[in-house]
Amino acid sequence: MAVRHFLTLLDLSSDELVMLIQRAIELKRIQREGIIHEPLRNRVLGMVFEKSSTRTRVSFEAGMIQLGGGAIFLSPRDTQLGRGEPIEDTARVLSRMVDVVMIRTFGHDKVERFAEYSQVPVINALTDDYHPCQLLADIQTFWEHRGDIRGKTVTWIGDGNNMCNSYINAARQFDFQLRISTPEGYEPNQALVDAAGERVQLIRDPRAAAAGADLVVTDVWASMGQEDEQKRREQAFSDYCVDERVMAEAPDALFMHCLPAHRGEEVSAEVIDGPQSVVWDEAENRLHAQKALLEFLLLGSAN
Repeated sequence: MAVRHFLTLLDLSSDELVMLIQRAIELKRIQREGIIHEPLRNRVLGMVFEKSSTRTRVSFEAGMIQLGGGAIFLSPRDTQLGRGEPIEDTARVLSRMVDVVMIRTFGHDKVERFAEYSQVPVINALTDDYHPCQLLADIQTFWEHRGDIRGKTVTWIGDGNNMCNSYINAARQFDFQLRISTPEGYEPNQALVDAAGERVQLIRDPRAAAAGADLVVTDVWASMGQEDEQKRREQAFSDYCVDERVMAEAPDALFMHCLPAHRGEEVSAEVIDGPQSVVWDEAENRLHAQKALLEFLLLGSAN
């Protein structure tokens, strides 16, 4: 059977993604009830990190332990990747020693090349272009609070970054309407927007974009690797803070943020710490959604 990878949300079918979300909710219940569930006993996850992380590392490592397996943390300082070994060679070797690999890096081409030469499933744990694991957690969170996201309206406010790109793919796969509000010059990948067709709409005014939405989402204005652009981005995004005025346009909406957050920049403290915010459930659900993903990739289905 061909090896399945998870580099973007488009690598799975819509039905498979919905199954993953439902399985994640079930795995969360199992863990909360203290039930031992170890279908991945003796399986090993190799975790390749070229970008720093809190939620990604802890959720994947804890997830593998809870599923009965183990995880190995690998950084450029600790491996030959940091000394110039070709990605293809690392993929050939590492995939003969572990059962699944997750990679958090900069260029998306790196995970694509790694997957091409890997004998085991490869998971994109974040690149400059996509963050599909976060979208699994986000959709799970919405499902838990409001039910099926199909047919709902989601508003993205902020940079057209990897999270925005992944929300565009999510709109296609989970069949919801996505409004994107971003300043001129910071739009998401146009090819992704075109592929999504009528499901995606660009609206410059953040309050207009938020009007009547079911979910409002944002992210930091300067992602990892863009720190030297911080001042310029602060000026460009000054009108794109998700504050109480924006959320007043969507009084029934949930608010999400993949974290870490900068209160007073992309989101006000009143919003992220307020009653519409579900960011802590969202953060926790990285664990459960990724456990469902690991089961799916290693076992072929929920177990």
